[in-house]
Amino acid sequence: MLIQALCEYYEILKRMNKVPANGYSNVNIQYRVSLTPEGKIDGIEEWTVPQIVTDKKGKSKEIRVPRAVEMFRRTEKPGIDANIAEHRPLYLFGLNMEKDGKLNPQDRTDKAVKSHQDYVEKTNAFINGIDSPMVNAYRNFLRTWNPQQETENPFLINLGKQYPKAGYAFCLSGHPDVMLHDDSQLKARWEEKLEAETTEDKVMGQCAVMGQEAEIAVIHDRVSGVLGGLPTGTKLVCFNNDSEYSYGAQQAINSNISTEVMRKYTQALNTLLGSKANRTCLGDMTVVHFAMSENSLYNALASRALLGENARADEEDIDDDDDDETLNAKDTEKLLKKIYAETAAGSLNAARLLIEDDIDPAVNYYIVGLKPNSSRLAMQFIYRNSMGQLIQNAALHQKDMAVYQKAKPVELWQITKQMVSPKASKQVVHSSLSVKLLQSIVFGYPYPAVLLATVVRRVRTDSDEENNKFIKLNPTRAGIIKACLNREARKKIGKEEIQMALDKENTNPAYLCGRLFAVLEKVQEEANPGLNRTITDSYFASASARPAVVFSKLIKLSKTHLKKLTDRQAGYWNWVMGEIIAKLDDAFPDMLSLADQGRFDIGYYQQKYAASEKKKADQPEQLQNEEEE
Repeated sequence: MLIQALCEYYEILKRMNKVPANGYSNVNIQYRVSLTPEGKIDGIEEWTVPQIVTDKKGKSKEIRVPRAVEMFRRTEKPGIDANIAEHRPLYLFGLNMEKDGKLNPQDRTDKAVKSHQDYVEKTNAFINGIDSPMVNAYRNFLRTWNPQQETENPFLINLGKQYPKAGYAFCLSGHPDVMLHDDSQLKARWEEKLEAETTEDKVMGQCAVMGQEAEIAVIHDRVSGVLGGLPTGTKLVCFNNDSEYSYGAQQAINSNISTEVMRKYTQALNTLLGSKANRTCLGDMTVVHFAMSENSLYNALASRALLGENARADEEDIDDDDDDETLNAKDTEKLLKKIYAETAAGSLNAARLLIEDDIDPAVNYYIVGLKPNSSRLAMQFIYRNSMGQLIQNAALHQKDMAVYQKAKPVELWQITKQMVSPKASKQVVHSSLSVKLLQSIVFGYPYPAVLLATVVRRVRTDSDEENNKFIKLNPTRAGIIKACLNREARKKIGKEEIQMALDKENTNPAYLCGRLFAVLEKVQEEANPGLNRTITDSYFASASARPAVVFSKLIKLSKTHLKKLTDRQAGYWNWVMGEIIAKLDDAFPDMLSLADQGRFDIGYYQQKYAASEKKKADQPEQLQNEEEE
C-alpha cells in the first residue's frame, strides 16, 4: 500500500513541479562559482533564496542536475563515483579542508586526487563535442585546474568551514544567469544518453504495483532523511542474502517492482522526508504524513490536528512563488477552533465544516512510520483515513482530553511527555506507545491500556515541587485519565462516565474517595498555612490503592485539623465530608483496580481545582480558582 500511495503522490508532486523529471535529481547549492571564458575562477558568491520572513537567513538554492545514480545500473558502484554537472567540492576542486583551515590535496587514501581525476575524465568524455560559451569555459576549467597549485586559492579559503559542506554550481563570468546546469546543449546531450541507455540483460516482468509488463528494477534508489539512517541513504526495498532469493531471481528483482515505479516512490519519499511540513519524529522513529491533494492546507490541517505540528511549513521549506503556504497557519487554526467548538457542544459534523471551507472530506491522508534496520528501512506502521473522518476523530480526542471549558488542544508530545518522570535523565518515551496512541486518535479506537496504567503510576509516584505544583496531577494527566475512562465507557455503555467539571452526582466509590481525599488535604492546608508536606505527599499512593486501610486514619487526623479552624469553617468542611461519606454508605473500598485508581485521581483533581459558580455568604472558603494553563 505504501509504494502505491507514494506513486500516486508522485503524480501530485509532478503537477506541482516539486519533483524532477526522469533522469534528474534535486541538489542544494549554497555557492555560485563564476568562470571566465578561459576557465579561471574570478568569484564565488553565496547563492540563496530570500526568505519570506525578513529576519531569517536565506535558504540554499535547489537546482536540478543529471541524477546522481546512473540509470539501469545492475550493481552499486562503491567508493568514488563522480556525477555529470558535479556539485560536490571534493570532486570539483580535489582539495581537503584541514582542521587548521588549510587546503590540501593529499590524504591517507588519496581520495581527493582520485575523486577529482574521476570527475575530470567522466565530464570531459560527456561534454566532448559540445560548443557553447558556458560549456567551453567549463571545459577550460577542467583542463587548467590543478589542485596542487590551488591550495592557497583565496576564493576557497574565504569559505572557511563551509567549503567541505556546501554544494556548488557554475556560471559564466559577468552573466550570473548563464548556468552550466541550464545549458541547452548539455541538457540535450543528457537526454540523448538517457534515450540510448540500455542493458543487455534487461529483466522484464509484471510490475507488482502497476500490473503491467515492464522493466523490473534490479537496484532501488536510496532514501535519505530518516533518523538513524545511513548518511548515504537507506533502501526501502533490497535483497542481500541468498536465502531471500526466489526462483533464481536475485537482488530487487524479487520485489517485481518496475523501474518506473521505483523512481516514482523513491523520489516522492525523498521529497516528503526533505520537507519539514511533512516530516516529524516520534521517539526514535521518523514519521512522514501527506494528503492526496495539491492543496497544502490539507496537510497543514491534518498534521496540526494529529501531531500538533506547526500548521504550515517552516520558512526554509517555502518557495518564493508558494504564497498559499503563508496562509495555512491562520486558516488551519481558524477551522480547527470552529470544529473543536462544535465538538464540545456535542454537534460535530466535520465533513460539513470541511466542505464549507472548500476541503474535500473524502481525500485520503496517510501517516507512515519508518525506522532504519541496518542498510534497510523498516516500515513500522501505515495509517490511512479520509480527511473528514480523521478530523472528526481528532476533534473527539480533544474533547475527551479537555478537563475544563475553553481548554487548549493537547498535542501528542504533551501527552507522551507525561509518561516519563520529570526527574528522569532522558525524557524519552518509547515510540511504540506513541504509535499506539496515534492509531487511537486517527481511527477513534480506545486508547492503549498501557497509557492509563502508565499515567496512573506516574500520579502515584511523582511529587510536586515548591516551584511547580503541577507535576503530580496536572491538566494533561487528568485529561489522559478522563479520556481513557470515557472511551472505554462509551464502548461498553454508550455514554461518557466522567464529566468535564466536578460531578456531585457521581456515586462511584473510587471517584468519591478521590473527592474526599482532596477535601481532607484542603482542611489540613487551612489549619496549617504554609505547610511544606501534606497528606498527599505521605498517603496519596496508598489511599488510591487501598482506601479502607488509609481513610480511617486520615479522617481521625482531620478532626485535629478542624479544631484549629473557626466554627464556621469547621462546620462547612464537616458538612462537605459528611455529604461525600454518606454517598459511600460509610464503607470504603478495600482495594481499587487500575481503572478505579484513575477515577480516584479524577475525583481528587476535579474536587481540588473545581471552580465555584459563586461564593455563598455562609461558606467562607470554597474550593475555587479552576486551574489554568
